[in-house]
Amino acid sequence: MKVDLPEDWHDLLAHELHQPYFRELGDFVNEERRRHDVFPPPEDVVNAFKLTPFASVRVLLLGQDPYHGPGQAHGLCFSVRPGVRKPPSLVNIFKELNTDLGVPIAKDGNLDAWAKHGVMLLNAVLTVRANEPNSHKNQGWERFTDAVIQKLNEREKPVVFALWGGFAQKKEKLVTNDRHAVVKAAHPSPLSAKKFLGSRPFSAINAALEERGQDPIDWSA
Repeated sequence: MKVDLPEDWHDLLAHELHQPYFRELGDFVNEERRRHDVFPPPEDVVNAFKLTPFASVRVLLLGQDPYHGPGQAHGLCFSVRPGVRKPPSLVNIFKELNTDLGVPIAKDGNLDAWAKHGVMLLNAVLTVRANEPNSHKNQGWERFTDAVIQKLNEREKPVVFALWGGFAQKKEKLVTNDRHAVVKAAHPSPLSAKKFLGSRPFSAINAALEERGQDPIDWSA
């Protein structure tokens, strides 16, 4: 498995990339791609790193694993490619953004603009077998993405960690420096939408950024 990280992230994570677990993970993903359809395609697996340089991260929004339907996943959590029908979780995200900040509901489900504005859209697991959610969990991706969280935690410039749902909130223990902020909410999936809708996570994220001397995110872009 070729992991084409940009230079800044590659330098930070070089230790992980040379660990035995990461070689084993690569062997697993290569075999999965040989035998099954796997999403996202290889060139998109690390898009979250390509679109949001380490120094530019203002918010880390953590997802679980990629969408498992054809043509959906492209390396950013919750986002879909342009022209792809918005999955239910993303529909609820846009509903809440509209209620919270008055941002018009986007026609498109692509979140590249958020990533370019400093919102790192990272899944804990970066690949998945077609139509089988969580099929690549516990193969090594979580160790790698935990290292990403730890590198951001070590950074001097504050980060707002947006943890939606129980899975993401388990990662709060990795955020140990009080210069950072953690903003928690329910997961936007239909199973927990009643708790997510009305939680105003976007204004909470922006408030946390402004408290730390940073500009708020323009979520409408």
